[in-house]
Amino acid sequence: MLLHPLLCSMYIYSHRINAQLYLPLHKACSGTNMLLKNLRIVTSTTLIDQVQNIRITDGLIADIGSELTVHDGEDAHDFKGAYVSPGWMDMHVHLREPGYEHKETIKQGCAAAAFGGFTAVACMPNTNPAIHTRDVVEYIISKAKETPVDVHPIGCVTKYRKGENISEMADMKKGGAVAFSDDGDPVYDAQVMRIALEYSSMLDVPIINHEEDLSLSRPGHMNEGAVSSRLGVDGTPGIAEEVMIARDILLSEYTGGHVHVAHISTAEGVDLVRKAKAKGIQVTTEVCPHHFHLTDEEVEKTNFSTNVKMHPPLRTQQDVDAMIAGLKDGTIDVICTDHAPHAIEEKEVEFNYAPNGIIGLETAWAVTNEQLLAPGHLDLRSLIDKLCDQPRKILRLQVPEIEPGYEANLTVFNTDEQWIFDNKNIRSKSHNSPYLNRKMTGRAMAIVNKGLLHINTLK
Repeated sequence: MLLHPLLCSMYIYSHRINAQLYLPLHKACSGTNMLLKNLRIVTSTTLIDQVQNIRITDGLIADIGSELTVHDGEDAHDFKGAYVSPGWMDMHVHLREPGYEHKETIKQGCAAAAFGGFTAVACMPNTNPAIHTRDVVEYIISKAKETPVDVHPIGCVTKYRKGENISEMADMKKGGAVAFSDDGDPVYDAQVMRIALEYSSMLDVPIINHEEDLSLSRPGHMNEGAVSSRLGVDGTPGIAEEVMIARDILLSEYTGGHVHVAHISTAEGVDLVRKAKAKGIQVTTEVCPHHFHLTDEEVEKTNFSTNVKMHPPLRTQQDVDAMIAGLKDGTIDVICTDHAPHAIEEKEVEFNYAPNGIIGLETAWAVTNEQLLAPGHLDLRSLIDKLCDQPRKILRLQVPEIEPGYEANLTVFNTDEQWIFDNKNIRSKSHNSPYLNRKMTGRAMAIVNKGLLHINTLK
């Protein structure tokens, strides 16, 4: 395999500093033989309140039971009644590497994922070079091998993400790409989107589209509505998202291809997906925690903090309520983060000039726990389905099982621990979060993956 010259130089450099990037950020991972004690097992279909012990040998679940004792050569870890589920997956993150390592690296993005309880992520292709050829796909997978997190690249729909010519989809899939997207920008040309859906249908992978009609959305910096009018800020109306969702639903119906609506944010958008699903059209969607929690009023409350500037923007309370309703009735399949790191000098500018995006991996569970589980909108099994099962089903990946003989791919978490998300507890390279210095409830305590136990510790 021939690598792009830029990739070659980055690989050599990152290989030299690899150990320095990962080990200082986390407690070192334990060996492959261990006994995890006092855990309550929850999956998308079951919840066992009786505490169980899980024996892991050579990376596989060897035994499960309440009376298991420690064997010679095993490390024992007591989790004191916390929950354990199959490992979570975030199917929408930006790891920035290659090309934008000043924002994030694969190693540090995976460190943030592990801290957030995710054993797998799918990374978007708006890198430099973009993920539009097989060598970039394989480079990313190679860089992630030494982390406890599985990284699944999402390839570009079009070459260089320019929206003109279809990328080498089949070759990228052979290299490990699990879906295709030009995220950061929409696939704007309807004919290009049609061809992409036809190609991806043959490959049995989804097209993930950033739903935005650019002629309606630009130059918006926040949601268009009462708040933007009061503040005198150019707004992006919800219809800019909805028009593109409607187009893609029609194209999905016409081609038979699978459209996945990225980071949905409007009530009408959710209703469009709901109606499409009722017709049997192959459309799925995802929502970020900030879109089922925060509203556009945060821009005013925070005095134009750029850490509440994202795309799609924070919407209204009506839209937040619609996100929760969509999660409850199954219209929204997945909870993701759209983890989008930016360097401090990029965000510390006037609101209109700041880039869109926030980090989200480390806070996803706490926000989900507080906004969905605690009020009773969804139960634990439903949340595990949206955090673990559905992302993998959409991307045609195997869903982990908590059964003897299966590879140990686990997330250990609690729902009641209170902690502060401050700078010292950020594992991402960037700190652009609207939740900075907030008290959180619920935390991912550990993950097990690739034969390794990774324990998260607060600082």
